[in-house]
Amino acid sequence: MKAQLLSAPADVSEQPLQLTDLPLPEPGPRQIRIRVTACGVCHTDLHEVEGDIDLPLLPLVPGHQVVGIVEQVGEEVTTFEIGDRAGTVWLYRTCGQCKFCRSGRENLCEKAEFTGYHAHGGYAEALVVDADFAYHLPMALSDAEVAPLLCGGVIGYRALKLSEVQPGETLGLYGFGNSAHITIQIARYWGCPVYVFTRSRGHQKHALARGAAWVGTADDPPPSKVDAAIIFAPAGELIPKALSVLRRGGTIALAGIYMTPIPEMPYALLYGERTLRSVANSTRQDVRELLALAAEIPIHTDVTTFPLEEANEVLLAMKESRFNGDAVLLP
Repeated sequence: MKAQLLSAPADVSEQPLQLTDLPLPEPGPRQIRIRVTACGVCHTDLHEVEGDIDLPLLPLVPGHQVVGIVEQVGEEVTTFEIGDRAGTVWLYRTCGQCKFCRSGRENLCEKAEFTGYHAHGGYAEALVVDADFAYHLPMALSDAEVAPLLCGGVIGYRALKLSEVQPGETLGLYGFGNSAHITIQIARYWGCPVYVFTRSRGHQKHALARGAAWVGTADDPPPSKVDAAIIFAPAGELIPKALSVLRRGGTIALAGIYMTPIPEMPYALLYGERTLRSVANSTRQDVRELLALAAEIPIHTDVTTFPLEEANEVLLAMKESRFNGDAVLLP
């Protein structure tokens, strides 16, 4: 099968992914093999390719927002059949035994493994995953449209929950890329006015089209303080700016897996029982809830599709904010 393989991290402008032929993977007793029809491109993929986060496996096939058709099932699998439509997410496997797994917080499992990180991912024509960590997908959305929900969507949804924003309260979003354009649709469904802070004029226009009540940069004063905020952009310097417009008792959720250093800041910005918290991965329950919401609202994803061969160019375009919404690779 064809796959985009990362042998050593490098600046994406150097095209570190190489299109190569790999053996077709064989599923284990509790696994399924999915013939990939679409794979969303995520900022986590960019951080892996450029070496911002340490990689436990090299060479590596990135990609974790995978949609496809089940073409082989392990002998112990009962939840999928050949021909089923299936999706995978970042969470590849957990231990199932630790206190986090047993308390509904499997996203914090210290032995968790991740798709396209500990195991080859979806920048390929096929991949294998544990059936217990794969999902039946709503048929209302096409393969390309549903792929962004499987990471950007679910991380945005978890960040929204952890921000503790209540229906009708004002929410701030910092950055407006693939995750935020999904998150805003849920927030608007909950009746929340949304202020979007982003430098990109294109992203500002996109935010307005998706129902933002106000747009500006992180240096612009919004019409009022916000009750909660989510920071999607991996820029630590945004934290004190976001705290400066957060109401007392409010929460800021940091949605990224990676962020540049947080600058020193006065305690007064945090005082007033403001909360700053990270968002780590997601649970299978988060995915199920998000997929149900996607059908209920319904959520519309803005996608641009590319052939698998252009993975390096797509990551570079995403890094430079050259398109709105999500990029999806089509093997």
